[in-house]
Amino acid sequence: MQAEIITIGDEILIGQIVDTNSAWMAKELNGIGINVGKITSISDQKNDIVSSLKQAMERVSLVLITGGLGPTNDDITQKTLSDFFGMSLVQNDLLYAKIEQRLGDRGISMNHFNREQALVPDGARIIQNNHGTAPCMWFEKEGKVVISMPGVPFEMKGIMQDEILKSLAQHFSTPVILHKTIMTEGIGESVLAEMLIDWEANLPNCVKLAYLPSPGLVRLRMSLTGDDENKLKRVIEEQLDKLREIIPANIFGYDDYPIELSVAKLLSDKGKSLGTAESCTGGNVAHLLTSHAGSSAYFKGAVVAYSNEVKENVLQVNAADLEKYGAVSQEVVEQMAIGAQKLLNTDYAIATSGIAGPDGGTVEKPVGTVWIAVAGPEEVISHKFYLYKNRERNIRVASLNALNMLRKILEK
Repeated sequence: MQAEIITIGDEILIGQIVDTNSAWMAKELNGIGINVGKITSISDQKNDIVSSLKQAMERVSLVLITGGLGPTNDDITQKTLSDFFGMSLVQNDLLYAKIEQRLGDRGISMNHFNREQALVPDGARIIQNNHGTAPCMWFEKEGKVVISMPGVPFEMKGIMQDEILKSLAQHFSTPVILHKTIMTEGIGESVLAEMLIDWEANLPNCVKLAYLPSPGLVRLRMSLTGDDENKLKRVIEEQLDKLREIIPANIFGYDDYPIELSVAKLLSDKGKSLGTAESCTGGNVAHLLTSHAGSSAYFKGAVVAYSNEVKENVLQVNAADLEKYGAVSQEVVEQMAIGAQKLLNTDYAIATSGIAGPDGGTVEKPVGTVWIAVAGPEEVISHKFYLYKNRERNIRVASLNALNMLRKILEK
């Protein structure tokens, strides 16, 4: 089952806003067995809307449109679709009353533009928008379905979740589709693919596998299609058991579960605390950990030790070692971890020191060289990484590698 998405708005075409609607819709539609084959962004012009819609309906049975339903002169989608389907615009009393009440609650009187928002094509199915004033319209013609929704993301998402997805699944009798994402760290895409070559070759026909790499991570996504949901769920569990035998140390979670939450759960379950001493990551490890509610239960604090002075005076790194080995070294990063552990009085401490770039590298220590250490109750473990030339990417990947090192220690 194929669909297309049309997004309407000059603000998208001039780069004023980014179209996040299409990606979200495509993912949700895929979950009910509908694949998006084309996404088109067009201007607020009647000819563009008509020609794009006509072409899309020649290719697919379902077209979803967002945008152009607001209360201003450039919002012409309602009138354009009414003309396209040969319908008349009529006032929808329920919609009118809702707009009037919504504005009244905010102390705003109805004006000409607000009243026009309540005009809808007389042959369209009007779907309730519980998140705003713009209507959602469902058209059917010659076996094709066209759905027009507001472009405001939270309104569109609300309508899709409240009604559209359920109605589409019923209308098109779509098959059962399940997805399972396996989160991996500490292994590159090509190496991972080589390790899984036999497993992948023996996957059941109902399973489609995708490798989704991003800086520091590779997501493995299994997509399963069939008629029996329980059978597909059993297949997922069988394949997960096999994967856990092949790459046990690299799997840290499932379904976009971030590694910092995996670490957080391990710390919480064990009743342990953590602090960080960060140089090249500049506090990003601490940021990842504290981005989630409840982090105060296990995370005590961080020291951003960017200068050698802070390394010496705050973390008690030996000045002679800094002079002899340099800040980016095993000797220094281990002392940073121990210093943070003592200073913050934690069970574990992570330390990072490296050359994030784009400058500052040498022949011996090129850009992307990173040392990471984890100090625990009994020992200090450190590891050297050779990362990338891009500063942003190095900070991101070094942070993930640091968390993954701690995860492996906690899982022992």
